[in-house]
Amino acid sequence: MKVAVVGCGGMGQYHAQSYAKMPGVELTGVCDVDYELALDAAKKVNTSAFRSFEEMVLSAEFDVVSIAVPSYLHKELVVKVAAAGKHIICEKPIALHPQDALEMIRCCEEYGVRLFIGHVVRFFPEYAQIKQQVDAGLIGKARVANARRVGGHPGEARSWFKEADKSGGVIVDLMVHDIDFMRWTLGEAKSVYAMGHCNGEIEYALVTLVFESGAVANLEAFWGYPGSFRYAAEFAGSGGLVSTDSMKSQSLQIRKSAQEQSGDKVVEIPQSPGFTDPYYKELQHFLSCIKTGSEPIVTAHDAYKALEIAAAARESLETGKVVLL
Repeated sequence: MKVAVVGCGGMGQYHAQSYAKMPGVELTGVCDVDYELALDAAKKVNTSAFRSFEEMVLSAEFDVVSIAVPSYLHKELVVKVAAAGKHIICEKPIALHPQDALEMIRCCEEYGVRLFIGHVVRFFPEYAQIKQQVDAGLIGKARVANARRVGGHPGEARSWFKEADKSGGVIVDLMVHDIDFMRWTLGEAKSVYAMGHCNGEIEYALVTLVFESGAVANLEAFWGYPGSFRYAAEFAGSGGLVSTDSMKSQSLQIRKSAQEQSGDKVVEIPQSPGFTDPYYKELQHFLSCIKTGSEPIVTAHDAYKALEIAAAARESLETGKVVLL
C-alpha cells in the first residue's frame, strides 16, 4: 500500500518514520508548507519532499494520506484529500467544532473514501487492558473514574497551541484523549461541567462527566506542568479498582521528543511503557482496515462524539454552568 504524509512537524515525522518501517507499505512522499521541514523528513526516510498537497498529488502515487497539520487545518485538508479520492488518517482532534467534523465525515462518505482519526490512547496497552477488565466485570459495575494528563505547554514550541481558535485549548487538544477513552469504556455521557484556569503560561482544566449508566468521571488536563509528560487513569467499581500511572508502571522513564537532534524547541510525543509502539500499531491497524474493509477500533463517529463532549466542556468553562448532552 502506498502512503503519503501531509505535515512534517513532530507528529508528521513520527508517521513518516513509522510507515518507512512498516512491511508492505511504501512511503511515496511527504509535504509541508515549510519546505525545509519536508526536506528534513524526506531525507530521514528516503522519500520525496513536496511543498504542497497539490504538488504531491500530481507527482507521486499513493492510496492513503496521513494528515498531521495543526488542528485548525484538519477540515480544509480532509476535504481536499477526500476530493482527490484518497483514504485519510488524520491526527486528533478530528476538528475544532462538531459541525465541521460532521461535514468532514459526510464529505468522505460522498467521495467514497475512509476517514480514520488518531485517538491513539485506545492503542496504549495499559488503557486497552483497563477497558477489557471493566468490560469483563472484574471490578463489578464501574461507578467512579479519574484521569489525569499533564505536561509542558506545547505553545512554547508551536505558538498556535496558545491560540484557542487554532488549537481548541487544553480540553480539545489534550483532554480529548481521556474524553474518548471514558466514552469508549463507560458509554455515552449525559452532562458535562468544567472549571479551569488560563493565564498564557499555564492552561488547566478539570471536567466532570456524568454518564447515562450513572458513572461519574473526573478528568484533569494541564499544560505548563513543571515536569515531564505523564498520565494516569483509575476506575473504581462495586467490586474493585483498576488503574494505570505512567510514572509507576515502568522502571525505565521514557521522555521522547520530536526533532530531538535539531536542538530546536519541541513538542513532546507521549510514550507507552509497553513494548509495542502504540502509534505504529494504530497506523498499521488503520491501513489493515482499508485493505480488508473492516471497522476500526476507533471510528470517525467516535472522534466526533469526543469532540462534541469537549466542545460542551469548553461551553461549561465559559458559562460556569452544567451542559446537558
